[in-house]
Amino acid sequence: MRMSALFGRTLRETPADAEMVSHQLLLRAGMIRSLGAGIYSYLPLGYRVKAKVEAILRREMDAIGAQQMLMPVVHPAEVWQASGRWHSVDETLLRFQDRSAHDMVLAMTHEEVIAHLLEREVESYRQLPAVVYHIQVKFRDERRPRGGLVRVREFTMKDAYSVHADVEDLETFYPTMLRAYRDIFRGCALDPIAVEADSGIMGGSASHEFVLLNAEGEDTIVLCTSCDYAANAERAELDKRPSSQSQGPGQAREVATPGCKTIEDVARYLGVPREGTLKAVFLRTEEPEPRLVFAVIRGDLEVNEVKLSHVVGDVPLRPAEEDEIRAVGAVPGYASPIGVRGAVVVADDSVLLGGHFVAGANREGYHLAGVQYGRDFRGDVVADIALARAGDACPRCAGALRVERGIELGHCFKLGSRYTAARGITYLDADGAEHPIVMGSYGIGVDRLIAAIVEEHYDEYGIRWPVSVAPYLVHLVSLAREGEERDQAEALYAELGAEGIDVLYDDRAGPSAGVKFNDADLIGCPLRLTVSRRSLSRGGVEAKWRDKDERVVIPADEVAAYLHEGLAART
Repeated sequence: MRMSALFGRTLRETPADAEMVSHQLLLRAGMIRSLGAGIYSYLPLGYRVKAKVEAILRREMDAIGAQQMLMPVVHPAEVWQASGRWHSVDETLLRFQDRSAHDMVLAMTHEEVIAHLLEREVESYRQLPAVVYHIQVKFRDERRPRGGLVRVREFTMKDAYSVHADVEDLETFYPTMLRAYRDIFRGCALDPIAVEADSGIMGGSASHEFVLLNAEGEDTIVLCTSCDYAANAERAELDKRPSSQSQGPGQAREVATPGCKTIEDVARYLGVPREGTLKAVFLRTEEPEPRLVFAVIRGDLEVNEVKLSHVVGDVPLRPAEEDEIRAVGAVPGYASPIGVRGAVVVADDSVLLGGHFVAGANREGYHLAGVQYGRDFRGDVVADIALARAGDACPRCAGALRVERGIELGHCFKLGSRYTAARGITYLDADGAEHPIVMGSYGIGVDRLIAAIVEEHYDEYGIRWPVSVAPYLVHLVSLAREGEERDQAEALYAELGAEGIDVLYDDRAGPSAGVKFNDADLIGCPLRLTVSRRSLSRGGVEAKWRDKDERVVIPADEVAAYLHEGLAART
């Protein structure tokens, strides 16, 4: 491709609204352009990167026997209503009506469509297992798109779906997909970590995210400093064993705690450790009916609202108002589950590990000492609702946890029969008995993957594309306007093209040598070749690898061999 004919241009200045490095460089290098909030066009250079990333996805999916297909991006509402997600997914699901006033959905994922196909295509166990995938545009109506391609509204995803006769077969296949994902990321010169994750709106028994650690990432990841435990903060666990067993009087007794409305105040005033207290957290849900949720957790811990939402039915939660708290018999700042009525009491399992606790007395200025779970109060539900934090103990080895930020690159879900059992989608086994089809779902965001590659491969001058996804392997720079130098550059361009080597040829007459070199560094092709009067006087073409500082002059007829040798060392 001649740069004199290339659509798009590089930018000298960094756009003011571009915060992440990948966003800045992709804009400046002429790879993408914004059309609206979270909506981007890929210019020719960026589209070539995208096509190469998609080729890696296809290669690794095909390698495990997955079959490529294509599903629609517009869905009738009925398939989402059948799964229950028409109502459970928030406003990020873009709903609209067609000209016949028929409710429709702009797809954000395709589990519903796969279930619809299974109902019509699979009848017998002989058709199972199977794996299909597609690479398709999707849409999420994100409230706050950010980071360029990291969080967008319109995006391209490779999503794959496996279908199985039973959970055991899904469990057997699942590691195969995890390995394929590692091969995909390795092919893109990335090394993310696999972490236990929350399944969110997808549902299912378990899931894993592949996360690239990055300070600007939106995911919060909890890692152990001593073992390989890693989990998304929404799912992460911790060792809750207290440092000591708190003891108290035989019965709960009221003690004055004037002005003590926080755990810190109470612990300091009474001279007890925070783990010897109970914390009350009030939240409100409106679905499927208005309810006050009273979360009770040990005072040294924090409530994880994602975990809590799952416990009460995967519904949205908001902080409760003071009058809503008082309506169930609790007193803000001095609240206790003892005597509360009309609230759903969810107790963290940490309350089972202590002895006697200090809890609110539901009376202004007073707390109860010696409160014991099971004797003085019970939860409607007891579950893990604690938020893991830096410094907490690892649930596996009791080592210290640390917290990092990261970019989610892919997510694998064990869906089970979440999308088939409710709709009666079954197959017949060898004896003619019906069973629900079991599913797995596996997604990789192509745009986010491109951003992550740039986040990992750049320097102060621009992008340093890995060989596997570079828009062109060679950036050929001609510093001659006419004469022999020009002829040599043209001949080299033709020769490399004839050998099937991708070349971006800077044949522009206007820019200076400095501008051309700056553009080459910014665009980031693996090898820069320069033809100039100086290089020809030294015997050939100047070659510089983007990831190295040294420059060498090689004979023009040895360029192809030099390129292949260098590429072999980088793949």
